[in-house]
Amino acid sequence: MMSSPLVPAEPAAAGDGTPYSTTYDDVYHTAHGGLEQARHVFLAGNDLPARWIGSDSFVICETGFGLGLTFLATWQAWRESKARGRLHFVSVEKHPFRRDDLAALLARYPELAPLSRELLRQWPPLTPGFHRLHFDDGRLTLTLLFGDAQALLPQLVANIDAVYLDGFAPSKNPGLWSSALLATVTRLCRPNATLATWSVAGDLRRTLEHGGWQLQRRRGFAAKREMLVGRLENGVTCPRSGVPGTQSAPAPTSFMAQPPRERRAIVIGAGLAGTAISERLANRGWHVDLFERHAAPAQEASGNPTGILLPHLAKDDALAARLSRACYLYALRRFADLTDVRWSPCGVLQVARDAAHEALQRATVQQLQLPADFAGFLEQDAAQAQVGRPLAHGGWWFPGGGWVSPGSVCAALLAAGGERVHTHFGTEVSSLRQTAGGWQAFDGAGALLAGAPHVILANAYAANRLLPHALPLTPIRGQISYLPDRFAESVEPPLRHVICRSGYITPPQAGTVCVGASFDSGDADLQIRAADHAGNLQRLDELLPGAARGIDATLLDGRVGLRTAAPDRLPLIGTLPDTDAVAVSAATLDSVPRRAGLHAMLGLSARGLVWAPLAAELLASQLDDEPLPIERELARAVDPARFHLRALRRGT
Repeated sequence: MMSSPLVPAEPAAAGDGTPYSTTYDDVYHTAHGGLEQARHVFLAGNDLPARWIGSDSFVICETGFGLGLTFLATWQAWRESKARGRLHFVSVEKHPFRRDDLAALLARYPELAPLSRELLRQWPPLTPGFHRLHFDDGRLTLTLLFGDAQALLPQLVANIDAVYLDGFAPSKNPGLWSSALLATVTRLCRPNATLATWSVAGDLRRTLEHGGWQLQRRRGFAAKREMLVGRLENGVTCPRSGVPGTQSAPAPTSFMAQPPRERRAIVIGAGLAGTAISERLANRGWHVDLFERHAAPAQEASGNPTGILLPHLAKDDALAARLSRACYLYALRRFADLTDVRWSPCGVLQVARDAAHEALQRATVQQLQLPADFAGFLEQDAAQAQVGRPLAHGGWWFPGGGWVSPGSVCAALLAAGGERVHTHFGTEVSSLRQTAGGWQAFDGAGALLAGAPHVILANAYAANRLLPHALPLTPIRGQISYLPDRFAESVEPPLRHVICRSGYITPPQAGTVCVGASFDSGDADLQIRAADHAGNLQRLDELLPGAARGIDATLLDGRVGLRTAAPDRLPLIGTLPDTDAVAVSAATLDSVPRRAGLHAMLGLSARGLVWAPLAAELLASQLDDEPLPIERELARAVDPARFHLRALRRGT
């Protein structure tokens, strides 16, 4: 499903100054005050904050983010109530505001200034799909769904406790109040969930009652005489058939783990994947035993001095491109929030390979209508002006991309995990055993290392040594080359950005100037090869014509790392299938048997810096029964059971 380009909201005002939508010919809130309306209708209408007090986790879903006033009012009430758990706020918006426009609108509410500043700091580029933002050290999470609610809400995986039915009037925006959409929201709700809305339209009441909601009228806000509140009857679910002629949303996927009685896990591997999932679990209150066979973290594929951070684009906005976009934007926010990460969003120029590729890059940006703060296309002259050097072609420009030190990310994640992450360096897990209470890890001599209800394999290709049936993972050898110091000193003007094509070069500000990298599938040799240094110099010359002149490949130093990739080049994130259990060829990802408590964070290939942060958030959300940070179909695309399912269907 190709995502439709977003059409931003344009700021306007009604005659009395109330924020107004020219698209829907309606105001964003009553003239008597948007903040007061949010508190009266949505918070009080859902009996909040009383219902979230004492709850470990509480989920709110809103239809229509608008100016964000209802979210900010909820956040403020959450803080003031001193709730001890975690709050998830999910909101869909078809026409989000640009950051500067939203800032001007929120400036009218000085009492919300500290919260507004934090929201604006993390406000994402206006690209379609899910965007996950964290506040208050992760205790409050905002998941923004940018796009049409009728397409995105069926993609949401969540168990909702309270619903804010908002949006423009049903007569102005009927799609947001349709029977199909309300049925989707209802199916996502827990028993005894509540809802509130300012609308009391007859069609709305009848649709909600048909879906199992017990409704009640209450005093409305200001000039509005009445409002509507409801509670979902315990055990009642919306009919699967929905309304004739409409499409029902699928039931929640079964690969979401049940909330664990004990929040304890064993994580194997302390590279980007292992440290990322350890920190995400620790942030949720889990205790993690992290095992690494080397004496320190980030010693294998994550051990390069620098890596580059940019998304993958595709003209048809295919699934892999959508997932890459979500991961890239989440990684930018995470790296900005972590302490002591060595990185720079200095910008990345991806130079076209040839004239045909240049035409494809140009057409991709035009087709997707990408916002300039996310990606754009620079013609050859503009690209040369950007980097200050001759280039063979124009290319994609990612202003927020840049270089990152993977080792500093791993160290920052471990520091953020704190005492909840117990590290075991220089200790190799040689075997695993499933027991009635969970899993046990043993060393090569058969001594017990640790036990926990959950094990997460984050050790790349070595994971197959711990499994009875191998996963379809392939090692990919990659060698980078370190350019001599005189190279950086001789380049005028100095490189300020990352430049990539078939290879890449990092700027001097990153420290060692790196050029790379070879990509040898199925090759696990860790020895430095002079031929690969020569290949990297050829890549450098393709990037910056003439830049490799005078550099002797035989004198270069460098590093070899092994990435691990699945056949479809997507990662494996989630609970592993039980390949020994009986399953039929008609099985689905929902019904295929699973190895309870055994999970994967594998196959990050050469994109670990992009994939790892959101992959960890996805797996931690699955394990803690929280709303997922990406669309249902994207979560299915990275489900590690997908290959077993394909084998079942082939009869192999």
